[in-house]
Amino acid sequence: MNHPFRRIPRTRTFHWLAFLLLVSITSPGFGQIEVPQSLVYNGTTGIGVGKHIVFLAGDHEYRSEESLPALARILAVHHGFKCTVLFTVDPESGEIDPAADFLPGTEALHTADLAVFFLRFKNLPAEQMQPIVDYLERGGPIVGLRTSTHAFKIPKDSKFARYDFQFAGDDYARGFGRQVLGESWSGHYGKNHVMCTRLDILPDAKTHPIMSGVTKPWAQSGGYWTEPVEGCTVLANAQPLESMLPDSPPAKDKDPCPGVWIREYAAKDGSKKGRVFTTTYGASEDIVDLDFRRMMINACIWAAGLETGIEPDLNVDFVGAYQPSTFRFGGHRRGIKPTDLTGLNVPIMSTTKPIDIPAPRQKKK
Repeated sequence: MNHPFRRIPRTRTFHWLAFLLLVSITSPGFGQIEVPQSLVYNGTTGIGVGKHIVFLAGDHEYRSEESLPALARILAVHHGFKCTVLFTVDPESGEIDPAADFLPGTEALHTADLAVFFLRFKNLPAEQMQPIVDYLERGGPIVGLRTSTHAFKIPKDSKFARYDFQFAGDDYARGFGRQVLGESWSGHYGKNHVMCTRLDILPDAKTHPIMSGVTKPWAQSGGYWTEPVEGCTVLANAQPLESMLPDSPPAKDKDPCPGVWIREYAAKDGSKKGRVFTTTYGASEDIVDLDFRRMMINACIWAAGLETGIEPDLNVDFVGAYQPSTFRFGGHRRGIKPTDLTGLNVPIMSTTKPIDIPAPRQKKK
């Protein structure tokens, strides 16, 4: 007896198999294969060859989905790192959604030599959160930007509750931000789009590898108030300014506070310590500033343990067009999937994509 498929013409067989493959990729419950959501840039030459950096982008306001892939391209193309960029996405469309609590691909952290965080108020599915926890428990190096001081907002009944930015337990007070980065969310200290921020390098920090070639870093985003934990080494203080001009005078009644620092945190078993670099800046428009961008590239190289390769004139030029959106809530460009940014000449982001900021919700009377 002939096999049933033999009665189907070859062309129809091909179409049927193609249909089965399509269904298996897109339909839940049918041997589902997760559609790849990560963006990978593979460097080939430079001090970072053989090292893997994983970037985690997902904040509601400051356009981490623009800052992080731009930094990743620089580190891959100019310095040889393998850079995997993960984004929070809409789980149905697969499009980048900074407000989503869905961050596929975190298993990439299993092979990471450095993790770069730019998250805000995330409560991820257990299978996506667990690789992050595993990375922290092994003491992997960290670079944290802006809202990562309050990266997680997790219910008290979750097994991951201790990472919440307000966790009250003495064993992990104020969560990931305070225990790993050195500070949790403590409030704004300078109004966005009204006051920019000057970062003043401390005298003792001018010879640190992270500040090699850096003179006057400046950020367009407003300030955060910080009081980092004991043991942090402050590299630069943040001084809110009166206007959005980098040479404007200091804002009245706003003394400087730490805006850039480094520290170490211990692996769960105490066997090693991981390097940490934290800045409360890093918005999409912040990295346009050459000194700020150079500081960030140096910081990644330092955190990865390769500081002997840092030179004051390292190439930190953007790769492809960098066209940052003005940071604001709901201000991300719609209709972009992570892999749409694969080509090195693809703009970050395309100005042909809409922003469509939703209208403010009406208050109930």
